[in-house]
Amino acid sequence: MQVGYTVAASEPGSHLFDVTLRVDGVAAGSRELALPAWIPGSYMVRDYARHVVSLKAQDDSGNTLPVHKTDKSTWVVDVAEAGGITVALRVYAWDLSVRGAHLDDTHAYFNGTSLFPRVAGHTGAMTLDIQAPAGLTEAAWVATSMRAADVDARGFGRYEVDDYAELIDHPVEIAEQQCIEFEAAGLPHRFIVRGAPELDATRFAADLEKICAVQHELLGTPADLDRYTFLAYALPGGYGGLEHRWSSSLVVDRDALPVPGVMSTGDGYRDLLGLISHEYFHLWNVRRLMPQVLSPPDLSGEVHTGLLWVFEGITSYYDDLMLVRSGAVDVSSYLEVVGRTRTRVRRTPGRLVQNLEDSSFDAWTKFYKQDENAANAIISYYAKGAIVALALDLKLRAESDTTLDDVMRDCWRRYYLEGEGMPERGLEPVAAELSGLDLTEFFDVAIRGTEDVDLSALLKPFGVTLNVRASAGKDDKGGKSAEKLPKAWCGIGMDPRNKARVARVLNGSPAAVAGVSAGDQLVAIDGTRCDSGRLETLMQRHAPGDALRVTVFRGEQLREFSVILAEPPADTAWLARDEAADAAVRQRFADWLQPPAA
Repeated sequence: MQVGYTVAASEPGSHLFDVTLRVDGVAAGSRELALPAWIPGSYMVRDYARHVVSLKAQDDSGNTLPVHKTDKSTWVVDVAEAGGITVALRVYAWDLSVRGAHLDDTHAYFNGTSLFPRVAGHTGAMTLDIQAPAGLTEAAWVATSMRAADVDARGFGRYEVDDYAELIDHPVEIAEQQCIEFEAAGLPHRFIVRGAPELDATRFAADLEKICAVQHELLGTPADLDRYTFLAYALPGGYGGLEHRWSSSLVVDRDALPVPGVMSTGDGYRDLLGLISHEYFHLWNVRRLMPQVLSPPDLSGEVHTGLLWVFEGITSYYDDLMLVRSGAVDVSSYLEVVGRTRTRVRRTPGRLVQNLEDSSFDAWTKFYKQDENAANAIISYYAKGAIVALALDLKLRAESDTTLDDVMRDCWRRYYLEGEGMPERGLEPVAAELSGLDLTEFFDVAIRGTEDVDLSALLKPFGVTLNVRASAGKDDKGGKSAEKLPKAWCGIGMDPRNKARVARVLNGSPAAVAGVSAGDQLVAIDGTRCDSGRLETLMQRHAPGDALRVTVFRGEQLREFSVILAEPPADTAWLARDEAADAAVRQRFADWLQPPAA
């Protein structure tokens, strides 16, 4: 049986892709086709089949073949005679994210999970023919990491993949876009971006090369990696990404991209490099080394694992560590980032309710489907996972001759090069075996408990002090000391897109005790009109114990509450080096932040 797909962005104005599936050598009988319900790396059922507008099939004689659905994502084609069949789909594409498909008169973007149904029983190679979209400018060209077989100068034509898993592992962007090329670990890399201003390509390529190269030094270059492509869409405030084996798809902040003549390495550029570093690290940790239950993944429904803290949390630790090890950021900038991560965890009451293993397991229905109570009920396996990874690395370095680098290298060998994925809790015995430490209590507290890891004690042998203070306001992300701090606290978090809407109320806070709820529309405080900006001002002027008369609309009802203010919580962290640390401590600190020995 031979399988080939053709995709045409034929109606940009209606956001419709036309997909043709050609199957040769089909036996008479029923042939099952199915679209994935989710995309690897993003643990939420998205039901891509809901965007299929129509699906029709015919045989080589032009006869229409009966098609019926057996579930939400599966079609069955009844084939009367052996031979070939052609299946035509129309798919609506209006998901401007890295996880779906999007089509308009400026570009065409898609993941294979959105467009290409799998042919049951076929496990071999297949082709994809990408046709030039109707209505797009002649300057638009194809960007993808897929292997080209017969394409024109703009990349339109035939591509080849080894199997269906690879077909859906290469996102495709068709647009006017810029390309920056560089080499890392002896391999060609491309950073392709649309929607960007003029780029400082020299500086950007140099930073990317350093970040990518130091990651290869840690785990080695995978045998099947011969090229890598970053596909980026730049828009104001953009942030997000999804990893693939030979590429990653990114949404980046347009204002964070480097431009000629501007040498700033501010928060925006650092966050951009951190995002790129995170997705690149996934080419090892997730896309090749992965949980055993996802080797390979069942894309028809949820696949639960308690290991997402390993694959996302440890990646979140290394993404920033790679920045300082590569020299892309300095030590003080790195310590600021660690302080910010600690702050995000500390400001989440849900960390005392949900442990990391449960956070990983319930990602499908809790982390990816957050509501107004999320901060009170769940914890991010990204942020807390990064803090636990940091804690584990510091503990190993201080108490043994082993590091987390060693643990990750051994997991790579055991569970990828020689195995078929990491079993549940599979990292824990590797860390214990290599270090010779009894880590039972550490993992029981850090992974299966809801207590805070004593990061302050773990940082001390490295000459780093963990400081805490109250938040200075809604724009305070932590990571630095602050001079102007609020005198009081109410526990209300406002919606940044609607400054009068209460987005969340923290459990046990003065606002929660008084009865204020998420979704309330803030009208006035003490009879004076108020929004998020004035609320912060009031926290500077009032003291704990003061009562505020808070007036809100809840639906159609006008409600009033008396909120008794409290002391602001010390939920904001920042790290500082001990300048008087002795030589051994300074060396231990340097060993932590320098690239591992080859």
